[in-house]
Amino acid sequence: MKLSIIIRCLNEEKHIGKLLAGIVEQTLKDVEIIVVDSGSKDATLSIASHFPVKIISIKPEDFSFGYALNVGCAEATGDILLFASAHVYPVFNDWLQFMLEPFSDEQVALVYGKQQGNEYSRYSEHQIFAKWFPEESTRNQLHPFCNNANCAIRRKLWKEQPFDETLTGLEDIDWAKKILEKGWRIAYQAQAAIVHVHEERWKNIFNRYRREAIALRLIMKHEKFNFYTFSTLLLKNWWSDYRQALHDGVFWKNMGSIFMFRLMQFWGTYRGYKQSYLLDNQVRERFYYPKGYIAKPKPDEDSTRKIDYTHVQPPGPGATSVKPPSK
Repeated sequence: MKLSIIIRCLNEEKHIGKLLAGIVEQTLKDVEIIVVDSGSKDATLSIASHFPVKIISIKPEDFSFGYALNVGCAEATGDILLFASAHVYPVFNDWLQFMLEPFSDEQVALVYGKQQGNEYSRYSEHQIFAKWFPEESTRNQLHPFCNNANCAIRRKLWKEQPFDETLTGLEDIDWAKKILEKGWRIAYQAQAAIVHVHEERWKNIFNRYRREAIALRLIMKHEKFNFYTFSTLLLKNWWSDYRQALHDGVFWKNMGSIFMFRLMQFWGTYRGYKQSYLLDNQVRERFYYPKGYIAKPKPDEDSTRKIDYTHVQPPGPGATSVKPPSK
């Protein structure tokens, strides 16, 4: 199976070099890389041009998450289309192999991989990653949760069912829901791990969850998200995060961050839904409800799999390139 990687980006000079360097370090070498840029004004495209990529530009006013993906998919030639956010990077050099492996089952339409934060991620974001992306893989997930920051689909199915370009976000869940209804399968690969870097101000977190709630309202219509739901979920997640932080011995360090992150998450969700509809039970549980104590994942003992990013330096002000890894 030939693999095409599609990366959406806008002003990602700080991160895209690390992602592309991580792709170059993969054990799977014969890949096509397509960068869909929606009007970057920084060094993003200069950095990307130092790697073996095809760059496609779209007008900022034309952008939607689904439209940018559809443009990239239309240019791709691979049997499998893999999507990666420009601000992620793979942890291991066999990331792509693990993402492709479930497609050996002809009934699998979509595979999504594990995501985790880094040392700069907020504490509550780490809890969300742990809930959304557990340590156990599955080959037959029965609900449509997935995430296009680290996701792959069959190109032939994209041709039959492109992404919805009208949604304000969560085009991935919309696509997955429709493909499940057609009898295809979704797989989750815990071994295909990437680091997802979110460097957002509080208002950006609010806007992200508000935008996603608007999209969810249109995708699945089962339950109202009213002020009582907002209050209940906010209190449950505050309690869960504070309890976990006490358990981890980092309560005082993260007390304020937990308070603000969860408040922006659920206030944004409430404002996005505003007397409208939410997800089906399984996806709602995955998205919003806390879990018990989160065990620390066991460190991977095989150091040969881990990618060394020390040679990839982030560009400073006015920089125009980043050094690709030497082979």
